[in-house]
Amino acid sequence: MRRAMRSSAVLALAFMLAIPAGVLAKDKKKDPDTIGDRDVGKGLNFYSLEKEIALGKQLAQEIERQAKIVDDPVVSEYVNRVGQNLVRNSDAKVPFTIKVIDGEEVNAFALPGGFFFVYSGLILKADNEAELAGVMAHEIAHVAARHGTRQASRGTLANLATIPLIFMGGWAGYGARQGAGVLIPVGFLKFSRGFESEADLLGLEYMYKTGYDPTAFVDFFEKIQTLEKKKPGTMSKIFSSHPMTDDRIQTAQKNIQEILKAKPEYVVTTSEFDSVKDRLMAMHNRRKIDDKDANKPKLRKAPGAGTGPIEGESGDKKSGDDSEDRPTLKRRN
Repeated sequence: MRRAMRSSAVLALAFMLAIPAGVLAKDKKKDPDTIGDRDVGKGLNFYSLEKEIALGKQLAQEIERQAKIVDDPVVSEYVNRVGQNLVRNSDAKVPFTIKVIDGEEVNAFALPGGFFFVYSGLILKADNEAELAGVMAHEIAHVAARHGTRQASRGTLANLATIPLIFMGGWAGYGARQGAGVLIPVGFLKFSRGFESEADLLGLEYMYKTGYDPTAFVDFFEKIQTLEKKKPGTMSKIFSSHPMTDDRIQTAQKNIQEILKAKPEYVVTTSEFDSVKDRLMAMHNRRKIDDKDANKPKLRKAPGAGTGPIEGESGDKKSGDDSEDRPTLKRRN
């Protein structure tokens, strides 16, 4: 009897081994149809969701105290709406608070617990809404998979309560520098290679489910990578710690081809994106003009100067005839 049972078990095992692995147990992380019904954040984690949200809120308050948050209602509402739409099509189990930081860096980062910041420089550098959505989806994936506290629980950070806030800059908060930028706890944003790859995969799925063209994610980082290679340092050390390597780009392209079924149409951009980008560009240009005026050298006349005729002139020039002293404005074509 036992021998018969053993033979049956062997036959069953042999039959199972002959079946492709994808048929037996499809990896849910590679199945966008299961988004929302899978636990991508499981793993060693000493922090409950409630504690993670409280921690993220505290860190976000510190950042808001030092950063200049864009208060333009059109810009902030648009970016929040794009982000919340991605969140609804993600595996995230926490509510998101999304704000725009007024800064020229091509930067976006999400803290544990769903506190998400997007630099205006990222919006200005993106060519379309799908590219912006791709970066945002990647950051949302870090939160959905709870990478920050999971990495802390692995021992990468000894004590979350005593993490020093240091001056940071660059995409995802990499690249310490003094004197400028926003204080960001690097430990929550500098992820392992495995976590970065997972965020790439999940982010592609989230933007795909939301309706965006997933290839825009790859297009954006290929463009930034090209700019950085041509002129190192141009993009504020975006790839200084975990670069968007050729391997990651190729893996993303492979995942798009093998996992995401082609749709008849995708959202690439919207008129709202163009409008918001124009508003931000006007804000940045206006700030540059204001900064220039603030630093403009001022001339002080000596007592009695300018009251008499200029040397070489007869002195009978009419006070109202100052056309020669007026600047000439040339309209740009």
